Amino acid sequence: MEHYDIAIIGAGSGNMIVNRKFAGKKVAIIESNKFGGTCLNVGCIPTKMFVYTADVAAHIREAARFGITASLDSVDWPAIVKRIFSRIDANEASAKQFREDNPNVTVYATQARFVSDHVLELAPADAADARPETGAASPAPERISADQIVIATGSRPTVPAQFCTFDAVASGRVPVYTSDDIMRIPRLPNRLVIVGGGFIAAEFAHVFGALGVEVTLVERGPALLRHHDEEISQRFTALASKQWNVRLNAEVTAVEEAPGGARVTLSTGDVLECAALLAATGRAPATEDLCLGNTSVRATEDGRIVVDEHQRTTAAGVWALGDVCSPWMLKHVANHEARVVQHNLLHPGELIETDHRVVPSGVFTSPQIATVGETSATAREAGLDVVESVFDYKDVAYGWAMDDPAGFCKVLVERSSGMIVGAHLLGAHATVLIQSLVQAMTFGLTAAELARGQYWVHPALPEVVENALLGARIR
Repeated sequence: MEHYDIAIIGAGSGNMIVNRKFAGKKVAIIESNKFGGTCLNVGCIPTKMFVYTADVAAHIREAARFGITASLDSVDWPAIVKRIFSRIDANEASAKQFREDNPNVTVYATQARFVSDHVLELAPADAADARPETGAASPAPERISADQIVIATGSRPTVPAQFCTFDAVASGRVPVYTSDDIMRIPRLPNRLVIVGGGFIAAEFAHVFGALGVEVTLVERGPALLRHHDEEISQRFTALASKQWNVRLNAEVTAVEEAPGGARVTLSTGDVLECAALLAATGRAPATEDLCLGNTSVRATEDGRIVVDEHQRTTAAGVWALGDVCSPWMLKHVANHEARVVQHNLLHPGELIETDHRVVPSGVFTSPQIATVGETSATAREAGLDVVESVFDYKDVAYGWAMDDPAGFCKVLVERSSGMIVGAHLLGAHATVLIQSLVQAMTFGLTAAELARGQYWVHPALPEVVENALLGARIR
């Protein structure tokens, strides 16, 4: 049985761990899918490349507002897909080749299953495909051991359980797409039904809607983006309803095959015809194939691996990072946790902790959304005495230039200390504008210090942040 100093399961953010400082260590990287993980292959990067394409299309459609005559004549979906994935696939291939060329690293393109805390069984991702057609018994799976094991298997998309009860879906006659495969759909559908009301649903609604697809969003709750601040959720739901067909307080009760696609029946009695059906109802930690029951690694009921502040699991010498263990399924969080694990593997006597105090996130939809820290609801639940200030894009000069009636910045400031405890933006470049607020929260600047301790370029869009901060006056 081959033995390694370190075995890393998953080549997304886990692939970041090994650098030149590990040259003297024998390392195994085990990846049954693609190098780069969710972010590179089916998540952050390709989706944002599609979003930018959608933004370009939307700008053309809205040009008349600015006195410009323009029209969107056609959309070449295969060309869009080719532009995006030719780059993605090349990066994935080069990332894998780079690791294979490392003399101290062995890459296993297999599925890893725990036999015990420090022994892994390696088998093809689909064992059935690996069986010889001769009927001969498959060879016994290879086993390896390692002093340290890092679990970085990421997450997988979920599909509502009731979909499996629909015969048309179970038989494969009606495919249910997820965020993993919808971007490589062969043809642009004329009508798309998206089940879900979170950030994945919101982003794909923008992508397909801007490219001319008739989009229907089906959300079981009373609003979209319900886990965001109430001001974001309310305003975005209203804006979304003007762009797409939004069905709230509705669930899918039946899916049937129909000419050209599917017929979807809702609990409200509505029947929707579509060419494609997308389940965008969230993601789950990818732990189901790891056989954690053979180890002392503890996981929650939903499959999330339990880790401490150093990213150690409950099994000595076994670590975890990213979506498989973190409540924040965000690439920047996974990268931070990878850096922590990297340091702790190299310096076992000087462990460092993860810093999850200030975790921002963005939704690249229309309009863009960014958020960090407490919402109005969580601040109330925590008993925080906060001052809330909202300032609209339309009330700063660059907002006039953009003719933006919807964008806004909201800040929550603790009354006793003047510290910013939350910030929420909806509008153009929201994910850029929030960074100054993230910095202030991270490095301990008060709202007053951030607002008046520096120049703000005039007449630039960051003035909306400046004015929101000035509106949070502490008496």
